[in-house]
Amino acid sequence: MNEQNNTQKTNEVSYEDDDIIGLDWNEHIRRRPGMYIGKLGDGAYADDGIYVLLKEVLDNSIDEYMMGFGKKISVTIEDGKVTVRDYGRGVPLTKVVDVSSKMNTGAKFDNKAFKKSVGLNGVGIKAVNALSIYFAIESFRERECKKVEYERAAIINETDILPTKEKNGTLISFIPDIEIFPNYQYKEEFVDNLLKNYVFLNSGLTINYNGKNFYSENGLADLLNETLTSEPLYPVIHLKDEDIEVVITHSNQYGEEYYSFVNGQHTTQGGTHLTAFRESLSRTTKEFYNKNFEYADIRAGIVAAISIKVEEPVFESQTKTKLGSKDMCPNGPSIGKFIGDFVKKELDNYLHKKTETADILLKKIIESEKERKAIAGVTKLARERAKKSNINNKKLRDCRIHLNDFKNNDKKNTIIFITEGDSASGSITKSRDPNLQAVFSLRGKPLNSYGSTKKIVYENEEFNLLQAALNIEDGMEGLRYNKVIIATDADVDGMHIRLLIITFFLQFFPDLIKKNHVYILQTPLFRVRNKQKTIYCYSEDEKQTAVKELGKNPEITRFKGLGEISPDEFRNFIGEDMRLDPVRMKKEDLIKEMLEFYMGKNTSDRQNFIIDNLVVEEDLAN
Repeated sequence: MNEQNNTQKTNEVSYEDDDIIGLDWNEHIRRRPGMYIGKLGDGAYADDGIYVLLKEVLDNSIDEYMMGFGKKISVTIEDGKVTVRDYGRGVPLTKVVDVSSKMNTGAKFDNKAFKKSVGLNGVGIKAVNALSIYFAIESFRERECKKVEYERAAIINETDILPTKEKNGTLISFIPDIEIFPNYQYKEEFVDNLLKNYVFLNSGLTINYNGKNFYSENGLADLLNETLTSEPLYPVIHLKDEDIEVVITHSNQYGEEYYSFVNGQHTTQGGTHLTAFRESLSRTTKEFYNKNFEYADIRAGIVAAISIKVEEPVFESQTKTKLGSKDMCPNGPSIGKFIGDFVKKELDNYLHKKTETADILLKKIIESEKERKAIAGVTKLARERAKKSNINNKKLRDCRIHLNDFKNNDKKNTIIFITEGDSASGSITKSRDPNLQAVFSLRGKPLNSYGSTKKIVYENEEFNLLQAALNIEDGMEGLRYNKVIIATDADVDGMHIRLLIITFFLQFFPDLIKKNHVYILQTPLFRVRNKQKTIYCYSEDEKQTAVKELGKNPEITRFKGLGEISPDEFRNFIGEDMRLDPVRMKKEDLIKEMLEFYMGKNTSDRQNFIIDNLVVEEDLAN
């Protein structure tokens, strides 16, 4: 019987000549964009595809600057159209079509021309071309120019080589295809951050974006000063050589905070270079003080950045967020040895010369050691309790696949919802995708952790189990879910719970927020429906619009809490199009001062702030 079934199945599935198809280069990119640019998205998040398109064009201009050509790049974004003009050497005029529409064509295969390139080898702007409804490239070279225009990667106009008065360089314009990026919008804050990283990594380069100039004199030191949200304990240590740049300081925040780059690429997931840096920094510091310090105590509160330049880097995905290379170049030193030798020599010399900084760092390490030892007993018991609870943890409804189990291109899909109460967590649990979405249920309001030491993380069962569920006790490398989504009711109690959870993260795991992992789930306040249509509304304005659309006397339901929304309805709100508010931090958001104001005991100051900023329903109506 089984043999008969197998034969039947084999006969049903054809595999003939006609089943073998070949795709044009642009069609392959359009069908499988994730292979080339990671996720798609509409611009709501910093890693959405439209920013990758911008980056691929910019990378080529940055390569020109790194080679010593062109100190300025102009970027304009208006009505969805992106234009990038650099003043490098310009693309060879007879090759303008090739570099923009022939796969695996480019100068970067020859590492003599682009020894430590940022851009992709023969793929970058071709992907931009294929995923744009309009793409144009114009090259200016030795008083001659050539322009080619495309529509969805098909040439619609190609000029001859003509004379020009323009300075050497390349001008690229593109409009992302709305079929692939529906309702997309470039957010200024994400573009700003991208451009800031470029100038931090390329001192002396000016990028003009819609009239604003971005420029850095001090490289990674400027990056650290831009991102610090706690006062540094000592002046930033800045070490630099031809192919490596390092900056280091400590603050009184918990955790470790790193920014890593390879050939100008922001490796948000680290890689071999970051691992080597953390190891060599710890070892060098321990040897300098000649004390048997734990590496964790040396790195507690560290804020640091590393940038290296590698020949022929190997990344673990097309979007280059994690370095996989082991060597600096073919037949060259290993990345670990190169970084280790540099840090050993330069950091050791620095600490010998800057005795005041060395004394402050020593004091910080000793304080971290004391705190760790003070909670050692509590930590051991808490770990055992968390491990035991996780075996049959009613608070955590886990997903089947975790972040660390995923292929690189899929990592960004893992989610954990933090919610309060059995009814709310029950609705989400029944509605979720069990492969990708986990649910952690709080019991009532969590403790206000502001002003507490890390001991509270282990003494408080809710915090201990949440930390264990996220797997972040030893740093962000172990984080099991890419998105941590706080899902609470849209009332006063729900808002308070949000603040308490965010306070916990800011107090003990600030990197979770700084690295854009934390979000607030928006859920509808109203359901407006008639017999033909149902509209979910997230605000009073949306409700009024829905009432007008549906006409006379539609049924209006006000959701008072998440538990009132049925699992069938909840599926509409936690799928691919779920509405999320990212929890972000800016340079001016100093954690200590912010938490002290909002969560501390300064009752009168906070009371006056609430009174001065109070908005009542009458104001909203007007």
